Amino acid sequence: MSHDHSHHNHDHTPKLDHINKAFIWGIVLNSVFVVVEAFAGFITGSLSLLTDAGHNLSDVAGLALALLAFKMAKVSSSKLYTYGYKRATILVSFFNAIILVATILVIVYEAVIRFMHPQPIPGETVAWVALVGIGVNGFTAWLFIKDKDKDLNIKGAYMHMAVDALVSLGVVISGLIIMFTHLWWIDGVVSLIIAIVILRGTWGLFKDSLRLEMDGVPREIELEKIKTELLKNTSVISIHHVHVWAISTTENALTAHVVISPDNPHAFDAIKHDLRHRMQHLNVSHCTFEPEFADEKCQQQDC
Repeated sequence: MSHDHSHHNHDHTPKLDHINKAFIWGIVLNSVFVVVEAFAGFITGSLSLLTDAGHNLSDVAGLALALLAFKMAKVSSSKLYTYGYKRATILVSFFNAIILVATILVIVYEAVIRFMHPQPIPGETVAWVALVGIGVNGFTAWLFIKDKDKDLNIKGAYMHMAVDALVSLGVVISGLIIMFTHLWWIDGVVSLIIAIVILRGTWGLFKDSLRLEMDGVPREIELEKIKTELLKNTSVISIHHVHVWAISTTENALTAHVVISPDNPHAFDAIKHDLRHRMQHLNVSHCTFEPEFADEKCQQQDC
């Protein structure tokens, strides 16, 4: 069996120094805003402010976990963890999705209660606090926009912050409506809308992270395209027993049985080098190819 691991030429992980600063800025700014927003929510009795503060708090936890995952992904491999702690990035993205789903359930419950029992709140104060939230969340989203397509955790952070900016805009609108109309039930309605918006932004992240957690083929990888590319090597007769999965949110691995002609068994070193190069262009950096000759029968039970 041939094990081909490319660790140095095709590292798709965003540079930690740049991401580290973005996460730290996001954690600090959002932590301060959570305290301000929660305090304002308690003082004014605004459920929309309190639910948004709770959601922002979950985002702070998510940012902290994502930063921890990036640091763990850089830890060298060991005898016990042969890939290091790269999978921590997948665990964190899945855990963040679970946190957001739980947050949505709490928001919906509280919103229904508040809608049934509306309470008067100062709309002007709610609007001003939420306006600050637009600035904080918008700036934090901007920190991640350049790298959002490079990693699932960064994409998750960007989506959460962008959604939060929109949510804060909704709270501003509800505050203004309440200020001019005194329709207190608007506060509960806006909370339900916030929950729906969060769910829309979370569902894709939840599905993608669950897929990686279950060792499914990463969303950006097309298995048939992988097989087609491998068969472009003229020395490869056929290919089977192909498995592709994610080692982390940025690195993918592949194993495959490659059938070659028995006429030149010593040519496999050149074949595997070509196959590895082809896979690197398809964002598969860790490849293991098992050679088989055309006159052999595959010994794997599921071949």
